[in-house]
Amino acid sequence: MARVSNKPIPLIYRIFFLYIEPVATALGAIYALDLFGLQHDYMLLTYPTSTALLGVSTRESIVLNQLANMYFVFALNEALVLRATNDVRVWRVLLLGLLLADFGHLYSVHPIGTNIYYEFWNWSSMYWGNLGFVYVGASMRTAFLLGAGFGPAGKKGKT
Repeated sequence: MARVSNKPIPLIYRIFFLYIEPVATALGAIYALDLFGLQHDYMLLTYPTSTALLGVSTRESIVLNQLANMYFVFALNEALVLRATNDVRVWRVLLLGLLLADFGHLYSVHPIGTNIYYEFWNWSSMYWGNLGFVYVGASMRTAFLLGAGFGPAGKKGKT
């Protein structure tokens, strides 16, 4: 594997990982956090049921607050840690961890059925975030980890 740690991070990755994804993730956290009064909406968009009309239980609120905390940590780690360095090795380690988290996030909706993964025409706005946006993020992480956009591996840049 070619060493790319001293190559500049391509612009598309900097835009996506330093701005687009952290903002989108923080918005998800805002919906899940009870501070903003959107937990009921979050639950209805995630999986509408007749019991969801009763409101968010204390147990669900605790779990949603914990989820919001994890979303905020995800957004902050991505935006701040990656912003603090141009070392591709650091980016690769962090993005590999987030890619593994993407697979866990995608797995989390499997109780709805496997058709949820590909029937995008049936997706609510929540599933465009929970699946569609996660597909984009996982694809971007995979491309980064494979070295896409870094130029030919065998060529050295001019010094």
